[in-house]
Amino acid sequence: MAQFSQETSTTGAFVRQPNRFTARPEPEPGRYRLVVSLACPWAHRAVIVRKLLGLEDAISLAVVDPIRDEKGWRFQGTDPVLGIDHLKEAYDKADGNYEGRVTVPALVDTTTGEVVTNDYPQITLDFSLKWRPESTLYPEHLRQEIDAWIEPIFHHVNNGVYKAGFATSQEAYEEAYTALFTGLDRIEEHLTDHTYLVGEQLTEADIRLWTTLVRFDAVYHGHFKCNRNKLTEMPNLWAYAKRLYAQFGDTVDWDHIKRHYYVTHHGINPTGIVPAGPDPEVWTR
Repeated sequence: MAQFSQETSTTGAFVRQPNRFTARPEPEPGRYRLVVSLACPWAHRAVIVRKLLGLEDAISLAVVDPIRDEKGWRFQGTDPVLGIDHLKEAYDKADGNYEGRVTVPALVDTTTGEVVTNDYPQITLDFSLKWRPESTLYPEHLRQEIDAWIEPIFHHVNNGVYKAGFATSQEAYEEAYTALFTGLDRIEEHLTDHTYLVGEQLTEADIRLWTTLVRFDAVYHGHFKCNRNKLTEMPNLWAYAKRLYAQFGDTVDWDHIKRHYYVTHHGINPTGIVPAGPDPEVWTR
C-alpha cells in the first residue's frame, strides 16, 4: 500500500508533489509566522537558518505536533497567534480549492491568516537573500558551486531516502537505493580533504545535507530500508555530521523525529512501534 497514493507513479516510484504556494514576500518583522514540524527535514533546515541568521525576533515560530491526524499537521492546541488548530486552515484561506498534501515548512501571514509560501527550497534562500543580505550561507561568489551541490543532494539524498522508503515496487526501491548511496559515496570522498561542501565555510548546501544525515541512522536506515550501511560507518560523513551537530544540534528533537516517522507511516510500520535506539549520545562523544 502506498503511503501517499497521489504521489506514487504507475511504476511504484514516489513522485513528490510540487509546492503550491510560492510567493516571496518582502521582509516585514513580526508579520510572518514560520510553521514547522521538528520531525521534518525540510522544516528543520528553516529552523536552523532562522537561528543562524538571528531571525527569531523577526519571524515567529510555531511547532506542530509530530503526529498528523486525518486533517494533516495539527498544532499542539490552538495556535496562539494564528488562532487555528490545523495548518490546513491557513492553506484553505489561501486557496479553498487546494486538494494536495499540507506540508511544512509554511510561512503564514499573520495579518490575513493565509499561507504565503510552502516552497521549502526557496524559504531558506530568501532568509539569506532578502532578510539577511549579509548572510554568508549563500554568498554570491560561491552560489554557482553551492547550487551544483544542492541539486544532486536533493534528488539523490534528501528526496532519495523518501523515494526508497515510499517505493511500492522493488525496481523503484532499488533505483532510489542505488542513487542514494552513489550520492553519499561521492560526498564521503569529497570530505576526505574538505571540511565543508563548498569552500571552507558553512553554506546552505551543508544545512540541506545535514538535516537528512542527522535522521539517517534513527529513521532512514531501518524504516526506509536505506540499509547498505549506517552513517556512523562512513567515517568522513560521520565526522562532518558531528561537527555540524556541535553547531546546531540543539535544534534536533529526537522524540518528534522518531514518533512522526514510525507512528504516522502506517503503510510502512503498521504496528506503530517506535524503536528505542539508536542512542543519541553518540552525537556528542
